[in-house]
Amino acid sequence: MKNKRPILDSTQIDISLHRLALELHEEHGDFSNTAIIGLQPRGINLAKSIHGLLQEISGNEDIKFGELDSTFYRDDFRRGDKVLIPNSIELPFSIEGMNVILVDDVLYTGRSVRSALNALTDFGRPNRTELLVLIDRKYNRELPIQPDYTGEAVDTRTKDRVLVELDGNDPIVWIVTEEKK
Repeated sequence: MKNKRPILDSTQIDISLHRLALELHEEHGDFSNTAIIGLQPRGINLAKSIHGLLQEISGNEDIKFGELDSTFYRDDFRRGDKVLIPNSIELPFSIEGMNVILVDDVLYTGRSVRSALNALTDFGRPNRTELLVLIDRKYNRELPIQPDYTGEAVDTRTKDRVLVELDGNDPIVWIVTEEKK
């Protein structure tokens, strides 16, 4: 049996996204040399939301936006029987010398971010790379990776899962716990 409890409702998510966008605008100004890159698959909706808010706040409709898939850079690639199917990569610009903000929904072990950093180097060498996450699970990090911008930091147990549902009319973030029978 699974136990689901909400940790952020749609109002709290909206407040977090606006706060994150304002922090980014304060740090990066008009975004003339900064790109927002969402990590496939679950960071894309979050990155699109942040990108839209930044366009409104900064008045810059030309903020660079990309979608990065790191499937073939994962350290568990080809270690199981499951066939991994990559998502598309939409990065129609070079990141050489740019500031890059990687966006993902949840930071847990850090392994997905590490693979994204490896994949990113195929598109140039950025001036600076930062990480924005909606949820930082804080514990059980396997790599020394920390977010620069965090919507919410949560305490979770190893067996917990954080489920971010941003598509639809009522976005919500859940902690899902597998209950013993």
